[in-house]
Amino acid sequence: MADGDRIVIVGAGVAGLRAAERLREQNFDGEIVLIGDEARRPYHRPMVSKALVMGTERPSDVGLSHYLPDLDVHWRLGARVTHLDTTERVVHLPGGESLWYDGLIAATGVYPRHLPGSPRHDPRVRILRTVEDSMAVRRCLHASKKPAVVIGAGLIGNEFAASMRHIGRDVTLVGHAKAPLHRFGDRVSSGIVEAHHEHRAKLAMKSEVRHWISTKDTVGLHLTNNQLLVASVVVLAIGSVPSVDWMRGSGLDISDGVLCDAKLFAEGASDVVIAGDIARWPNLRFDETPRRVEHWINAVESARHAADNLLMGHSSAKPFTPLPRAWSTLYDTRLQMCGMPSLAEDTVSLADGITGFIRDGRLVGISAWDKPRAMLDWMAELDRRLPAPDYVPEPEPAPEVPVAEPSVAALAADVPAEFDSGFDHQAFEREFESEFANDIPTTAFPAQSLPAPPTTAFAAQPGAALPTMAIPMGR
Repeated sequence: MADGDRIVIVGAGVAGLRAAERLREQNFDGEIVLIGDEARRPYHRPMVSKALVMGTERPSDVGLSHYLPDLDVHWRLGARVTHLDTTERVVHLPGGESLWYDGLIAATGVYPRHLPGSPRHDPRVRILRTVEDSMAVRRCLHASKKPAVVIGAGLIGNEFAASMRHIGRDVTLVGHAKAPLHRFGDRVSSGIVEAHHEHRAKLAMKSEVRHWISTKDTVGLHLTNNQLLVASVVVLAIGSVPSVDWMRGSGLDISDGVLCDAKLFAEGASDVVIAGDIARWPNLRFDETPRRVEHWINAVESARHAADNLLMGHSSAKPFTPLPRAWSTLYDTRLQMCGMPSLAEDTVSLADGITGFIRDGRLVGISAWDKPRAMLDWMAELDRRLPAPDYVPEPEPAPEVPVAEPSVAALAADVPAEFDSGFDHQAFEREFESEFANDIPTTAFPAQSLPAPPTTAFAAQPGAALPTMAIPMGR
């Protein structure tokens, strides 16, 4: 990309921030516009279900402003992109505003999944995604001393339950699975169950909400196991959906996030790259199936890689082949994951507290419960067993070779000899060109009786393909 070009980044989370940072590290001198739907600058989002909801940190404490260098970025905060036009290379904002771009980085992340039947109009039924969500949960906890309830036995649900016990609030975790975080293996799952029991957090597994009861002061939940829960606040943490509605009608595949190639370029758009939770790309370290990865570290690494590839252009870009990693802390115990456990067909115990995930006899993932030092060694081992494939650059497109139009004489030369009547083609061509230049009728046809010229369809001459530009030039 050249000076004067504009790169628009949609999504002002950690992925958008790291993408802007990488562009400046690579000496991009053009304009960067960073658009975010929240009114806040980027902050440490994992703190929303931990320190913020516990009240041990204030909103100003979780911002990333002290990590922000002078990026020379035009911030458009509190603005939600409504539509993307990849043909005109324009993003549309409310009020009829539009922004053109030479390159686009999409990093809008995910949004908490809605639980059908839940009374979202009740202010005590909340999600946890933003600082404002966390503050709303805090207000509910202050308004009533009743227990808290979290629906969902994934990472956020377990983090919230642990946070409630840290501040002494009773909490019940409701989940339809057999155990919390069972996808990380029996060792991790049993460790979390033991930790919850030790800290007196209640579990209602293999259960769902049958009925909701909203009263003036509390929310009631009648579960399928016939248990009745009365709560001061209910947090919905049943997963997430990619935030890609603004791309509807753009021509991109948004059936599950945004379909990308291995280089993080959106399929069908050579000037659009995707980063973070919404990127569905084939990690060639594992196979060629496109998948999404929802982890904070992946958001950071994919954003920097996407920025690099956008600047280099598709033909020079490199595939994104990370070894996914994630971690969290529950009750001061470290939970870690590496690789792709979701691909596994079986599990094996690698060491005390370390679980290996196997597919086709090959190790594809590792999880660890309270084994941070040992996990470092096993991560290195997994990286050795799952090396990133060697990158073979794409061949440069062949230059276009112009094809000259054949002359009348050349066409005549192709006439078979048996049809040659001794006609002087060269003399006819000279006479035709001379009279055409003088704009006079030929002697063969008097001016008053000129016949209508025949209509001839000329097919375009075939030629080599045009070289593909990675990023169109600025307007």
